Amino acid sequence: MVFSSLLFLFRFLPIVLLAYFVVPGRFRNLVLFLSSLVFYAWGEPVYVCLILFSTVLDYTLGRVVAAAKKAGNLRRAKLAVAGSAVGNLLILGFFKYANFLITTINSLAGLDLELLDLALPIGISFYTFQTMSYTIDVYRGEAEVQKNLITFGAYVSLFPQLIAGPIVRYQTVAKQLVERHETVEGFVQGLYRFFIGLGKKVLIANQIGALWSELSVTSAAHLSTLGAWLGVLCFSLQIYFDFSGYSDMAIGLGKIFGFTFLENFEHPYESKSVSEFWRRWHISMGTWFREYVYIPLGGNRKGKARQLVNITIVWFLTGLWHGASWNFVLWGMYFAIWLLIERAGFERVLQKLPTVFSHIYTLLIVAFGWLIFCWEDMKAPFDYLRTFFGGSEVGFMDSRSLYLICSNAVLLLIAIIGSTTGPKRIWAKLAAKCGEGASLILEGCLLLGVFFLSVAMLVNSSYNPFLYFRF
Repeated sequence: MVFSSLLFLFRFLPIVLLAYFVVPGRFRNLVLFLSSLVFYAWGEPVYVCLILFSTVLDYTLGRVVAAAKKAGNLRRAKLAVAGSAVGNLLILGFFKYANFLITTINSLAGLDLELLDLALPIGISFYTFQTMSYTIDVYRGEAEVQKNLITFGAYVSLFPQLIAGPIVRYQTVAKQLVERHETVEGFVQGLYRFFIGLGKKVLIANQIGALWSELSVTSAAHLSTLGAWLGVLCFSLQIYFDFSGYSDMAIGLGKIFGFTFLENFEHPYESKSVSEFWRRWHISMGTWFREYVYIPLGGNRKGKARQLVNITIVWFLTGLWHGASWNFVLWGMYFAIWLLIERAGFERVLQKLPTVFSHIYTLLIVAFGWLIFCWEDMKAPFDYLRTFFGGSEVGFMDSRSLYLICSNAVLLLIAIIGSTTGPKRIWAKLAAKCGEGASLILEGCLLLGVFFLSVAMLVNSSYNPFLYFRF
């Protein structure tokens, strides 16, 4: 079940909201826990057992960590934290990387080992990271141990961010799990944010994704240079609006239920360096790797050489986290190289250049990175690059690429502008001129319009993918 579906919008969500606000406050975590399990089971009933196992495992080990620390037995506490990390990583490794490992062994050793017939549990990369962070935070003293299993279960399985994040660290919502206050104002703000995310997903990401699907089935050699550039622009915009739209919907739903999730995107395509881009894209993932991998490895505290090694390790793991395929590892190492170049002094050079040059540099590096990301076929990105720089059999442009650009010009323009802070600045100026009351009414009407238009598109379209489901 996805947020941008009629089933979720008109059946699941209304029923959950009714049950949630009807029951007394002390039962609301139970409603969230049970409804989240139903939400997850809708797509994969068998794997509910897996998320329940992760919940019980880390709940138990969290209690062990807290008790051991209280008794002054740090060795036992460390063993419990290690047990949590090993248990979660084994689950993640088995379901996500077993086939990848077997395929690699077959390729290197010339064997024909049979692949495991396992479907990837949806959201496993997200909730295993969350449960691991809980035991680590309890050990560090950054979070109090949770003694209520239902409350902890609600945290692990919370459906607004269960499938694709943002990755919510336990310490961020620990107090909200037991003391949150749902308000009418928060409900309205959450609903507005949800509508924005729904519009991003359905009205922009899905439409541009359909254009990218049409281009991606054509081999790079049979695309014009202009068509290849259009393709990478489409994928870059699709993945941004797809993922940031889903994050907006998750943050909005959290607000409705009284939670405040941290932002996950801050207009990354406005960045002036690759380093800045990754501070603004999928912020919760970057924060997790910094707090639980980069800093424990030593961060930048053990000299320049060690810092560069730590960055390389983090980005190898970041690439691998995104998918069980060598193209994701290559993608992670590609960005590691650029981050190392910038850390070595190039970022200071960029700061001295006119902004337009640093913007163009960043966008080009990121766009080429998406080429590696979107194809598991390792040859395809290089074929695309050849076409980019004039290696097309078709030539610089053809009638097909011109037709696609002209027929989708308005959509592309809206998406490009929408990926910047421009709409926010324009709205702020308009609201200042109209006054608070009029601007609120206008905002409400616009967002309702977005909602109804999105529903109309969902009714008439069967194309509604979500890119990050496979991660």
